[in-house]
Amino acid sequence: MNQHLRSEPIPFIDVASQRRRLGASLDEAVKRVLDHCQFVNGPEVAELEKQLAAYSGAKHVIGCASGTDAILMVMMAQNVGPGDAVFCPSFTFIATASPVARTGATPVYVDVDETTFNMCPKSLKRGIATARKAGLKPVAVIPVDLFGQPADHDAIAEIARDEGLFVLDDAAQGFGASYKGRKLGTFGLATATSFFPAKPLGCFGDGGAIFTDDDGLAATLRSIRVHGQGVDKYDNVRLGLTGRLDTMQAAVLIEKLKIFDDEIAARNRVAERYERGLSNVVTVPRLAPGNTSVWAQYTIRLPKGTDRDGFAAALKAQGVPTAIYYGKSMHQQTAYKQYPVADGGLPACESLSQDVISLPMHAYLTEADQERIIAAVRGAIAG
Repeated sequence: MNQHLRSEPIPFIDVASQRRRLGASLDEAVKRVLDHCQFVNGPEVAELEKQLAAYSGAKHVIGCASGTDAILMVMMAQNVGPGDAVFCPSFTFIATASPVARTGATPVYVDVDETTFNMCPKSLKRGIATARKAGLKPVAVIPVDLFGQPADHDAIAEIARDEGLFVLDDAAQGFGASYKGRKLGTFGLATATSFFPAKPLGCFGDGGAIFTDDDGLAATLRSIRVHGQGVDKYDNVRLGLTGRLDTMQAAVLIEKLKIFDDEIAARNRVAERYERGLSNVVTVPRLAPGNTSVWAQYTIRLPKGTDRDGFAAALKAQGVPTAIYYGKSMHQQTAYKQYPVADGGLPACESLSQDVISLPMHAYLTEADQERIIAAVRGAIAG
């Protein structure tokens, strides 16, 4: 009697396959750190910063402990605080706004474009007016390169110039992507990124970096990440934090950076296959003209009226995992709903939170596994 054998689950993000690919090179990188024992600010940190600067085109790179700290450190360096307004898209992870709130400043939520999922410039303009009506001083905007695709940096930069704001690009999901031929890392005053393990360029723990061409800002950031020290650690000249990038994580990232472009190309092949297989049954992501993506996530929109929980359960039953980014936009979350939203509301954010779902996306998805995923999606929609 034949038995139906259930297929093995497909990894949503496959760090294990990457680990196997890098093999001994990662072991040797970690061993070097264990041998020299410079676990804090060891030579690998400076080497990684140098390589990231060359990769992105930024003049300065400052490694730090996380993508959240990267945003917080820029806020601190720019003396952002009570009475200031900082504009954030609401449809993103909370780490974009939480550092703003921690400085005592006010995050002001703006809407996103329903096609790219990124900050809507028209809503940004309305948000600035909203902040001024509330007696706040607009000082900064944090566009997010969501799911791997760059935001509309030219339009946002123009508004920022007109309104006297500085731009901090949140490239936690987008580092490695390009906007009109330029890699992320050189837009605005600074760019923040994350090396959380699930990111396209991820370490084996927490990590982050800040990119800037501003000499003064870079010097201030290097001080802030070590308690605000001046000429030595017993001469602290400003408020700071313990925001250093761990040497071990820097060593891991140096090895991963060697295969990063190859993995980005593989992610794009996966995205192309998804588009061919799914574009006539769900709304697939679209790149804006001039953009490339690193496809941190592959996020689709289900047809209106689809039972999203039922859809996810149907895929899970076939060994296909899914995730929802983000079931609640920031302005809908308990600790953050107190902050203002742009005039006109955030209809795109609220709509996306109701009908998006993300499929497995990584550089090691086989064509066979991807065909399984596509078939499962099509079957769940038809069912």
